[in-house]
Amino acid sequence: MESTLPHIIPNIEDWPIYKISENRTEFILELNRYTKSRLYNETKVSTEELLEKTIYLEKLRSKNNPWKVDPVDDNSYWKDLEGEIKTAKKYDDKEERLIAIVNRIINRYNEEIVGNFKKKTFKFARNFLHALFKRLLNPATFRGQKRLWGNRSQTRQKIKLHGHVDELRSLFTKGTVVIVPTHFSNIDSILIGYALDAVVGVPASSYGAGLNLLDNEIVAYFINRLGAYRVDRRKKNPIYLECLKSMASFSLQKNVNQIFFPGGTRARDGRLEDKLKLGLLGSMVEAQRHAITDKIDNKIYVVPLVTSYHFILEAKSLIDQYLRSTGKEKYTRSKDQDKSSGKLFKFLWSIITKGTSIEMSFGQPMDVFGHSVDIEGRSLDKHGNEIDITGYFKLDGEIKTVAQREKVYTKLLGEKIVDSYKKNNVVLSSHLVSFAAFRILLASNTELNIYDVLNVPAANFEIDQAMLDTVIKKMLTSLKRLEQQGKVKLSDSLAQSQQEMINDGIRNLGLYHPQKVLKKNKEGKYVSENFRLLYFYHNRLDSYDLQDTVNWDELIQRNKAILENSIL
Repeated sequence: MESTLPHIIPNIEDWPIYKISENRTEFILELNRYTKSRLYNETKVSTEELLEKTIYLEKLRSKNNPWKVDPVDDNSYWKDLEGEIKTAKKYDDKEERLIAIVNRIINRYNEEIVGNFKKKTFKFARNFLHALFKRLLNPATFRGQKRLWGNRSQTRQKIKLHGHVDELRSLFTKGTVVIVPTHFSNIDSILIGYALDAVVGVPASSYGAGLNLLDNEIVAYFINRLGAYRVDRRKKNPIYLECLKSMASFSLQKNVNQIFFPGGTRARDGRLEDKLKLGLLGSMVEAQRHAITDKIDNKIYVVPLVTSYHFILEAKSLIDQYLRSTGKEKYTRSKDQDKSSGKLFKFLWSIITKGTSIEMSFGQPMDVFGHSVDIEGRSLDKHGNEIDITGYFKLDGEIKTVAQREKVYTKLLGEKIVDSYKKNNVVLSSHLVSFAAFRILLASNTELNIYDVLNVPAANFEIDQAMLDTVIKKMLTSLKRLEQQGKVKLSDSLAQSQQEMINDGIRNLGLYHPQKVLKKNKEGKYVSENFRLLYFYHNRLDSYDLQDTVNWDELIQRNKAILENSIL
């Protein structure tokens, strides 16, 4: 596949996200009406109860958890509304007055949520991100400034595409595309947006961005102008939550392509997501029903995407958060040993002098019911026959809204996406090496629970070369078998000789971490300076049962004998 594909819609002004932004005021007015309709159809409580709960929760939020990005009138706004509600209750037309207050809150929230898309800012960001990824993905030799910063061709070759790229490009011209990626790093949104534009050649998509990111003025400038809709996870009141759901559904009905992270947040344990947030997925089903009901030719296509990195910049903090939440008193956080100026310099130096690659694997496109979709956008059953999806919304021959039925559709879609993640996961050398090494650590400490294993002194554990070779050979054989069955994908880094593959995995695991995840010591044994990080990277392959291919008792005994002989 070419490293760079021509843009399917070169003119930015023809992109759906640009057109919506140019008519932002009108879009918000329509969104307000749509939100109000949904709110009153879905809400089972009175307008008065709805407002009282919203005001109560917002007053708590503004008092106990304020952010710099909050409006200057945040506290006074909710206090004043509380007074208005008390006054409204005294009048005969109380309900009309309360509904008017609800409508004002809906408009305030939607003005906050709906972003902008500015052509000039997008072009600047496009050039800036190209420079950024040139530096991050290309090694430097310092023989010249051009070499230091890499070149455009090198950068795009470092973002490797797999899977159904041609289908993805075609579907962007036939309906609304929702890309549902895995989520491992804060860099995901930036990377995916850059790669879709610069490498895949498709229009920009809207995506959700945490409102807290706007505390940084520079970040806020770009988020507010690059098509993101803003999400405030502090707000749990029913009106705000309905505004968010309405934004997701209504923008899809307006043909705005989306990037949804269905896992909801970064995978703090490093595993492929297997439990998805169904709220956003449900908005796709709803939007498709509206398109059919309104006789609008707008089919919604769902495309799973798996990103594979050799390293995650925030891996250390992520795995600590996961272990604290699951282990509680069982987990003892070890004292950080990587904050010295020398190691910080080493960390920064590695960014300048080394490079890496990123794999992006696009799964089989599907409709909102999980049926496979071909390059022409036709839904197909398991025998390859075309399906008319309108029947899924019919009851007694008519299109009808059946909430329970749509929940079932959403659940099935989520299961299809999870299955796609596992099949389209691209296994890197670093994934396999870390999985094998950590499984050896577990097998050597079967009497300990996972939290005690993570606190084993690093000096007490070494892996002999022959043992690592044996384990990796067996696991790689299993992975190749799974690849032939279409259950996983293997990167080119696994096609090297076994020793080259091990060296490549270890080099990449240590690329951006001051503490070595895995390395060889002076005696030629493999050791780890941070078992938590080793566990994090190991988890990427945790769902393939690779450990079952190894006779651990035999190998552990052999390894102990080798180590004892080496000591003698």
